[in-house]
Amino acid sequence: MTVAEGGTGETGRPRPQLRRATIKDVAHAAGVSQSTAARALSGEGYVAGAVQERVRAVADDLGYVPHAMASSLRRQSSRSIGVLVSDLRNAFYADLAAGVGRRAREHGYTMVLVDDRGSVDEEHDALAVFVGMRVAGVILTPLSNSAIEYLDRQRTPFVEADRTFSGGASDAVVIDNVGASRRMADHLISLGHRRIALFIDETDWTTGADRFRGYQESLEQSGIEVDQALIIPSGWDAGGSRKATVEALSRRDRPTAVFAANNVIAEGVWRGIKDLGLRVPEDVSLVSFDDAPWMSMVTPGVTAVAQDTVALGASAMDRMLARIHDPEAAPETVILPAEMLPRGSTLAPVFARS
Repeated sequence: MTVAEGGTGETGRPRPQLRRATIKDVAHAAGVSQSTAARALSGEGYVAGAVQERVRAVADDLGYVPHAMASSLRRQSSRSIGVLVSDLRNAFYADLAAGVGRRAREHGYTMVLVDDRGSVDEEHDALAVFVGMRVAGVILTPLSNSAIEYLDRQRTPFVEADRTFSGGASDAVVIDNVGASRRMADHLISLGHRRIALFIDETDWTTGADRFRGYQESLEQSGIEVDQALIIPSGWDAGGSRKATVEALSRRDRPTAVFAANNVIAEGVWRGIKDLGLRVPEDVSLVSFDDAPWMSMVTPGVTAVAQDTVALGASAMDRMLARIHDPEAAPETVILPAEMLPRGSTLAPVFARS
């Protein structure tokens, strides 16, 4: 920090005031012009080695930090990556951001993270901020096609993560939702279940649509007709799925197994089952797409599809780096595998055990 004149005190003498050092302070202390000081600190342009060392030493002594935003505006780009996710309260999005951030740091980039809270309006506001910051690119879990169109118009590189709206027209990294969902439904069918309820929050996004598709394919390949009464809208939070569970499992012809389409829904289903005094898996089997820490802490543990979400974020950053390196390359969609973790929450239905 440097000292500037900050008015006068009771004695009439100047009162020192701390302020941040500027490039002008560095240049003056090092005995060079501001342009030379800027080149020495940025490494862009020629500066004699001895002068560069002197300028950097002075900058360290003064505690000078370059104005990243100003540098970005001059270069029309930055070493920052905008990351936009839907709900940081959900461990899925937090882990995805962690994967992006870790890989970004490895390659000299910083991450600017925003939670749009599932709001299309907040999504657009965040993207406008990123564009204004001249970020090098944006990684997002998009809520709408308008987000994709906006980034296209702004010529800002982007990678869709977890779900896509571009239909393969832009870079994306996703999980094999269809295959993993099909394997989970196959597991329940192999135990003898025929009335398998799918609790799902949406089928408009590719995540929900693909998980429904895997469930549907599994039933059809096993000769089981898809019963629309067993496709249960669960709401967007655990409270909504808890209520839906109580209603569905109170029916006379209740399902013998429940497939929760994500970890938040699974939490509500688990609570709803307990509300009714039913037992997992003796009265109803339960599986989840998405693992969560609580699933291995309860008894019995919940059988789940485990996504390596940190790897998903890292892979999205790898795709971003490739796009920055070669802006004209054809778009690529990376599909990552998911693992099924068998625990104790599934059992043959009662009629198959008798």
